[in-house]
Amino acid sequence: MSDVHAVRRARLRDRYAAAGNDAALVSRPANVRYLAGGAPPGAVLLLGPYDDDTLLCPPAPGHGGEDGHAPVDEQLRRTAVPGSGDPAVAAAGLLTPSAAVRLAVEEHHLTVARHRAIGAVAPALRLTDLGCAVEQQRIVKDEEEIACLRIAAEIADHALGELLESILVGRTERHLALELERRLVDHGADGPAFPTVVATGPHSGRPGHRPSDRRVEEGDFLSVGLGADYRGYRCLIGRTFVIGTSPADWQIELYELVFAAQRAGREGLVPGAGYRDVDRATRYPLEAAGHGEGLAPRTGHGVGLEIDEDPQLAPAAMGKLDARVPVTVGPGVHLPGRGGVRIDDTLVVRPEADGGPELLTITTKELLAL
Repeated sequence: MSDVHAVRRARLRDRYAAAGNDAALVSRPANVRYLAGGAPPGAVLLLGPYDDDTLLCPPAPGHGGEDGHAPVDEQLRRTAVPGSGDPAVAAAGLLTPSAAVRLAVEEHHLTVARHRAIGAVAPALRLTDLGCAVEQQRIVKDEEEIACLRIAAEIADHALGELLESILVGRTERHLALELERRLVDHGADGPAFPTVVATGPHSGRPGHRPSDRRVEEGDFLSVGLGADYRGYRCLIGRTFVIGTSPADWQIELYELVFAAQRAGREGLVPGAGYRDVDRATRYPLEAAGHGEGLAPRTGHGVGLEIDEDPQLAPAAMGKLDARVPVTVGPGVHLPGRGGVRIDDTLVVRPEADGGPELLTITTKELLAL
């Protein structure tokens, strides 16, 4: 994928050059990986005015310059910063006043201390803000990136499917979460995409619940949220089940409501749809049923090299969806003291001519009694 990464760097170079910058320093790890193919811990990427880009890394014995399973682009020049030196400061030192006057940096990631240190080592440089230029470039994925997301989703589906075939009553949330994360790795994941959520009984339906020592009981709702990290790309799946022979009437009613909301959001994922319009379509059924006050501030978000990327599907979000943008749609309702329902999927926005949104996480959304 060397050519792919070179093209990505060229696009960014055009952007910062158009803003009057001579070079750019990329320090946010996910952005470094996107542009360089790999991101050794602590590495920064210096992009010059031409194709003279350099990856600067702190000493890392035994690391070999690679980031897990992601090899660094061979077209890049790589430099190890000696001792305890800061790669960002060393990068600025490589720029001579004759070659660069304006250096764009990621101010949203660079600390004040590092910013000052760069200014001290290269006082002739004028530091400007690169902003979220790389994050914006990452929103639309190429088909190779989507293929990695598709495999990550398959891994998560397999791990969840195997758990559902086991005996759950009496086991703790924490135990189930650890087992799911082990199964992700067994099926080929580099690790979990985020801390796995297992929530039972009154905990179910809470977004981001941390697994506790509560044991699964008959009649519980069981909410699970997990994802796989495959070659750096991360997905999300969330499902809710009932423990026992059959769900209660209130559980069926609540589940059908959340399912309808989630379906409305999925159906809204078409190129040109506004971020906030998808959010509105997802949350409207829940608000109409009287659950508006406790809803999460957003109903979905982008995924990729990070589990939480732009776009944000939220009431005030500005912007419109493009094709090949992977997003989650995950509404939920939590009733204090009783529990609740969450249903999350990872999908890729596709035009109607290509079949509409591509569902990556395919575990059934039928309300199963386990």
